[in-house]
Amino acid sequence: MIKTLKLSGVAAAALIAAGAANAQDVECPIKVGVLHSLSGTMAISETTLKDTMLMLIEKQNADGGLLGCELEAVVKDPASDWPLFAEKARELISNDEVDVTFGSWTSASRKAVLPVLEELNHLYFYPVQYEGEESSKNVFYTGAAPNQQAIPATDYFLDELGVEKFALLGTDYVYPRTTNNILESYLKSKGIAEEDIFVNYTPFGHSDWSTIVSDVVALGEDGKQVGVISTINGDANIGFYKELAAAGISADDIPVVAFSVGEEELSGLDTSNLEGHLAAWNYFMTAESEANEEFIASWHEFIGDESRVTNDPMEAHYIGFNMWVNAVEEAGTTEVDAVREAMWGQEFPNLTGGTAVMGVNHHLSKPVLIGEIRADGMFDIISETDPVPGDAWTDYLPESAPLKSDWAELECGMYNTETKTCVQIESNY
Repeated sequence: MIKTLKLSGVAAAALIAAGAANAQDVECPIKVGVLHSLSGTMAISETTLKDTMLMLIEKQNADGGLLGCELEAVVKDPASDWPLFAEKARELISNDEVDVTFGSWTSASRKAVLPVLEELNHLYFYPVQYEGEESSKNVFYTGAAPNQQAIPATDYFLDELGVEKFALLGTDYVYPRTTNNILESYLKSKGIAEEDIFVNYTPFGHSDWSTIVSDVVALGEDGKQVGVISTINGDANIGFYKELAAAGISADDIPVVAFSVGEEELSGLDTSNLEGHLAAWNYFMTAESEANEEFIASWHEFIGDESRVTNDPMEAHYIGFNMWVNAVEEAGTTEVDAVREAMWGQEFPNLTGGTAVMGVNHHLSKPVLIGEIRADGMFDIISETDPVPGDAWTDYLPESAPLKSDWAELECGMYNTETKTCVQIESNY
């Protein structure tokens, strides 16, 4: 929707001087929706992302705002309730009239929001690693796709640690199930037998891990090296890692690589017994760069606590927010379609060094990092790749292999390269 603003003569002159004489009118303040769980099982991860957005908005206002306007955060708490995400998204767009929304952690919450975004034609920035198999016109995916996290982590287990048997442990919802379907197919293509792959799902908030950990230990009774690939989400991770420690299992015995455990999740744990276990992300707080030092300092100043950590989804919001700001400035408007098109090809420095680039499939190019847990809850970065373009559709599921996403030239998020047709993306939700 195109908004209207009566710009002052000074502001209008500034726009013209900046080469934005044809900028469309906007309404002040520019409203930014923030849709993260501040209560329930996902609050352990999402509250920090809400705070990150408030910090970024405050800094942008201190730097002069956007298109002559201040930014205003409109925060909603969907309380880890997936249908409530859709309800709150509709409130943000229809009632609060936000210009863009940053939100979600779980894929279940993102998929709940999707029909609302597409019905109302609204932009949404999703900052967390996910299972892929999606490319919506209305979503920019700033977290990792499977080829930027799950596949490289599995390769590390195979090539560097010599893992021969795999326990795929996940929370019971779409992200772990789809990711593990991809990994099962990938492992079989690498010669891992079906009987050497153990898959288990547990509900959100699951706390009794003794039987599952015993089953994982039993997997290695024949002497083969076992590794755990964890897509466990939220506070269930606390019980899982505590049970590992209670069972006396070290990373040398059975290494774990987690896709949803970062510095924030470890900050509530006794990590002295977790040394050597791994996580795969595109960012760790221990990354050495001037940009990261500045980001950490800004975070500590904003939150008023030098002990607070940073993590990968925070960097994803940092990149996504700044790309959106630049796209709005380039488009000269907050109008959705104009900003969406201006997002393609946007570049912004990431916090590990190098540059993130937004593809026409609405996914970022980012490096893949493997981190090893230290006793202090931080990660030593033990592996880092060059930037990898995010792939919306995996090559390791037969129904997805022929698909590609290109919103610029093909104007399609689910283009079949064999039939040369655009499949209606809604059919895959």
